[in-house]
Amino acid sequence: MSRLAATFGRLREAREKGLITFITAGDPTLAATVPALNQLADAGADVLELGVPFTDPEADGPSIQRSSERALLNGVTLRTSCEQVALFRRENDTTPVVLMGYMNPILALGLEQFAQLASQSGVDGLIVVNLPPEEADELRSVLEPFDIDLILLVAPTTPLERIETLANSGSGFLYYVSIKGITGADHLDVTDVERKVFSIKQVTDLPVSVGFGIKTPETAAAVAKVADAIVVGSALVETLSRTTTLAESLKDIHELTSALKRSIRAC
Repeated sequence: MSRLAATFGRLREAREKGLITFITAGDPTLAATVPALNQLADAGADVLELGVPFTDPEADGPSIQRSSERALLNGVTLRTSCEQVALFRRENDTTPVVLMGYMNPILALGLEQFAQLASQSGVDGLIVVNLPPEEADELRSVLEPFDIDLILLVAPTTPLERIETLANSGSGFLYYVSIKGITGADHLDVTDVERKVFSIKQVTDLPVSVGFGIKTPETAAAVAKVADAIVVGSALVETLSRTTTLAESLKDIHELTSALKRSIRAC
């Protein structure tokens, strides 16, 4: 059983909702990445998303764009990002790690080479923001032998018949993008999210995770009432880069993650 399947199975048995956290590999420094992943897991994150920095993001808001720019200045690549997962795996062999990024670096490296590298590094899943499901077959076919889940995105405007296609094409979980916009936006409507998640659950047994626009423990708790997991990224990226010392940054993201986890356990 994959780490993702085991994690969502454990959460389901415990009747608990999951917390998925996002940071960018190499931000604010390369040396901060593995300690930050450890802090997130220690504070209660159930799944770790690690952003692969990219020069031309399409869905990322200002906070994550800036984190990607900092990481690129630090020389971080897709290969470097996988190396950070491998280092994390020396200390943690249980918490799932999902890479999130864009198709371009994967194509540059080569699909088969990427799948082998990701597997050797301990990657459990992949989210590719600019990959339409109609063009995902080749990537999925090289990931499947390595038990790496290809996680697909559902938008607020996605019609029900297309959601069925996404559910049949993806694995691990479905990622519902809760707003029409970029990461970190402030116009999340929990009622709309509840309505959409309910319709998604009518056509799939995959866990449904909700991200974009979730910044506070209060919002996290509200969304967790209807989702299987919530995803928090921009708030953590901003917190990690806000302080002047790594020790302070790690302390702050641990505190925020702990508060988020407490809030969704209480919902």
